[in-house]
Amino acid sequence: MEGQHSPRGFAPATTAEPTSKTTAPRRNRRDRLALCPSDFVAPRYEDVADPHLARTLTAEDRSEEDGLDPLERVTCRTHRRWLHDCVASPLHVVIVTGTRRSCECALNVAIDQLAGDVAVRCPSCNEAPATRATRQLVRACRASLATAADR
Repeated sequence: MEGQHSPRGFAPATTAEPTSKTTAPRRNRRDRLALCPSDFVAPRYEDVADPHLARTLTAEDRSEEDGLDPLERVTCRTHRRWLHDCVASPLHVVIVTGTRRSCECALNVAIDQLAGDVAVRCPSCNEAPATRATRQLVRACRASLATAADR
């Protein structure tokens, strides 16, 4: 053997010995999530008044860890509300993706909860931008309305 250290100066490889003979098998994150009951609510959402919303927030958080696109959520983790209830917040303007941006100003979003309709308009030119981001926003808001109504 050439010596204690490798030629590049890295520390020698070591083998780790278990500290206890009775070590339980480690479970991965998917196993831990599968063990949660369907009506599980994360501690972060325990004080949310609507139990359906709290369960949906928890489920979407878990799904996002498994690959759900954050822009496909029907709930808002920041405001802890349904997306259609808080989409007009300036915090939801995403300049990078173009969501709620047109003519260099933030778009207005109008939600009709009775009809289940979502309208997006630019306050400067009064037009609805035909962008992928706008279509995604309308789709997510409609899904949010439908999920909130499905109790």
